[in-house]
Amino acid sequence: MDSALAIHRLHFAFTVTFHYIFPQLTMGLALLIVILKTIAIRNNNPHYDQCARFWSKIFAVNFAFGVVTGIPMEFQFGTNWAGFAKSAGGVIGQTLAMEGMYSFFLESTFLGLFLFGEKRLGPRLHWLTAVAVWLGSWLSGYFIIATDAWMQHPVGYTLGPKGEIILKSLSELLLNPWILWQYSHNMTASVVTASFVMAALGAFYLLAKRHEAFGRTFVRTGVIAGLISTLILGFPTGDQQSVMVAKNQPATLAAMEGLFRTEQNGSPLAIAGQPDVEAGKLDNPVEMPYALSFLTTRNWHGKVQGLDQFPKDLWPDNIGLLYFSYHIMVGLGTLLTGLMLWAALELWRGSVWKRTPLLWALMLSFPLPYLATTFGWMTAEIGRQPWLIYGLMRTSSGVSPLVSAGNGLFTLLGFMGMYALLAVLFLFLIWREVEEGPARAELEKPALAHY
Repeated sequence: MDSALAIHRLHFAFTVTFHYIFPQLTMGLALLIVILKTIAIRNNNPHYDQCARFWSKIFAVNFAFGVVTGIPMEFQFGTNWAGFAKSAGGVIGQTLAMEGMYSFFLESTFLGLFLFGEKRLGPRLHWLTAVAVWLGSWLSGYFIIATDAWMQHPVGYTLGPKGEIILKSLSELLLNPWILWQYSHNMTASVVTASFVMAALGAFYLLAKRHEAFGRTFVRTGVIAGLISTLILGFPTGDQQSVMVAKNQPATLAAMEGLFRTEQNGSPLAIAGQPDVEAGKLDNPVEMPYALSFLTTRNWHGKVQGLDQFPKDLWPDNIGLLYFSYHIMVGLGTLLTGLMLWAALELWRGSVWKRTPLLWALMLSFPLPYLATTFGWMTAEIGRQPWLIYGLMRTSSGVSPLVSAGNGLFTLLGFMGMYALLAVLFLFLIWREVEEGPARAELEKPALAHY
């Protein structure tokens, strides 16, 4: 691979991975805050209102850092990926502009009202501002997913006389069939992240014997939302997204599963193993016979194409990383589902508060959803290679030809330094909120916030 191309890819991968630490929590947390506010109004219970007020501060910190780390990515289309921006800017510019103009302003405007307007608005209008923040954050996710979905499955376009990509139909762009399951899977994953973060903090308070009433509420809310969302994450959203990949990107699916040879009468599902690309086989495989055929074709003996059916220049360019990213994502998803099933069973029995090992497991598990979503996005983006726009533009054609590897590396190191400082500041602000705790809300004016 060309060194400049490798640096540009690494540069964008670093910035987008760091950025997505923040919005995945805000999108999921927005829904949980609405749930807390709804319970507060229906039961006339100020405790849930205080819970929502506490989490709104965590939300605000995440939102601010998401904005700071998200803006540079859009500039990278012009600096590092000028070829892509020049050819496809007329298409992706539509969804990115709508994300900024509509969803971002909706979310940020009503976030201000939610944080500072509780006394003036009253309970019901304040609840509506929380709903608007949730809708704005999820609408933002839709426009971003629409952009990525078009790169995965381009629709609604025509080619101009100089090879430029011209948007032919905005409705086809926004209603791309790829969007439905990718968006559903992504947003469900954000709820999983928020649920584990909320349950983890609740478990921390219970283990530390501080703010225990709030800790119980956080654990209860996190476990119930986490159980529902982890189940939906596997089926139907994850299952249907795999079917979609099998239909539209069969070489990607074969690489994800380590399937080097086509199976005519039922393909096994690889649970574990190490892909040997040179030899064209999976070493030390642990497989479920016929399971891959059933999952992708709904037929136990259905044919699934292996990598041998495609020219090597159409194979994903890092099969090993793609294979392990996919299997780590699935493994973590299975682990998270199992943990939530255990916690939900103990919650139903009323004994979750006495299960110290379970509380420790919940507290220590909060990084796992972040890792799972990171490996999930790695699977999606590495799987699309060697295409920047699948079947339409190769990644090597989209870079900025005048930006050298040295210039790219210099800015990458600069970003790493700045983002390291941002990470320290973020952890400090979050830890300060956690230390002061939700009980502080009883002594504050409802509109008070630090950010």
